Amino acid sequence: MQRTDFSKMACSIARTLDVIGEPWSPLILRDVWVGLTRFEQLQGDLGISRKVLTERLNHLVEQGVLERRPYDRRPRYEYVLTEKGTELVDLLMVMVGWGDKWLAGAAGPPVLYRHRACGEISSVDLSCAQCGEPMHANDIDLLPGPGAAGRPNASPSSSEGRAPCPANDDGHRKSRARGFPERASGARVGW
Repeated sequence: MQRTDFSKMACSIARTLDVIGEPWSPLILRDVWVGLTRFEQLQGDLGISRKVLTERLNHLVEQGVLERRPYDRRPRYEYVLTEKGTELVDLLMVMVGWGDKWLAGAAGPPVLYRHRACGEISSVDLSCAQCGEPMHANDIDLLPGPGAAGRPNASPSSSEGRAPCPANDDGHRKSRARGFPERASGARVGW
């Protein structure tokens, strides 16, 4: 069975999943972020097979999320987050907040996060980059962007040959997130 190529979808969520959507990748990024940068350290912490770890590391390097740097003459490498990878850690911090709220149970969160700027234990909260107000799923309207599938002015490199994100319902109506139109086929215009 052939795997769906999420990188071809006109959907930022699907494209992100193409980079870190399998379960080991976010855990590898977490470990590199906290300072476990060498193959043996990653394998020891995660308990992952050498083959799978090699495949995941190669994929993350190819995607520009990690950079491979030699640390001795054998050659042996350590892995560091690129700017692109560091921004993905921000996404992981949002996942942490969700996991702490809904899955931590009576024991509470396994890790606490101290904000360096204020010194307080805190969590990530989404806010609007324009006005600073909280920004959550029920606070936004979705509008077609310049790279939306089927958009007349979309550049070929951004949407041509890409499948739109699937819709929850059939027919041409607004999606659950207010304002985002769906096609008659039930497919959303894009994310």
